[in-house]
Amino acid sequence: MQSKRADIRIIESEILSDNWYSLKKYTFEQQRRDGEWQRQSREVYDRGNGATILLYNRERKTVILTRQFRFPVFINGHESNLIEAAAGLLDNMDPESRIKAEAEEETGFKVARVQKIFEAYMSPGSVTEKLYFYVAEYQPQDRTGAGGGVKSEGEDIDVLEISLEDALRYVETGQIVDGKTIMLLYHVALKGIF
Repeated sequence: MQSKRADIRIIESEILSDNWYSLKKYTFEQQRRDGEWQRQSREVYDRGNGATILLYNRERKTVILTRQFRFPVFINGHESNLIEAAAGLLDNMDPESRIKAEAEEETGFKVARVQKIFEAYMSPGSVTEKLYFYVAEYQPQDRTGAGGGVKSEGEDIDVLEISLEDALRYVETGQIVDGKTIMLLYHVALKGIF
């Protein structure tokens, strides 16, 4: 793999795991500001890019969130199921199409129009994933099913409709600890969507 940057030289890459997604160890050289080349190595997890969405109802001042078991946070000491915005990997789809499908799979709400608000790398020190962030207004009649996710993918998701006020309080009290969800909730509150 060749770098397009003149100050980065990739020396070697080694696959450490290719079980579910790819974990590689890279050895590279980076030219420092003083001109010296410094050799470093990093493990990088590549699971592809994803998208996330916060559904909101302006009139009722509510948001739709999900609650599900997440093994990585469980083994890090978080005993409760995680409350979060609907999200998923792109799986070779464009972000807008994927997030519309994901919203319906996880929440049961079919949204026709979504608004992209930004893109962000959530853990750039070790994970390649970039998330595309969306918001969309929902109405009760947009609910086409129960949601809950896809059983064959191991999903067993509760759908929550809560006030934005309660959701922001959940962030403050530690009931919502998911980064993407906190970013979406604060975005909606900051932009005064309600």
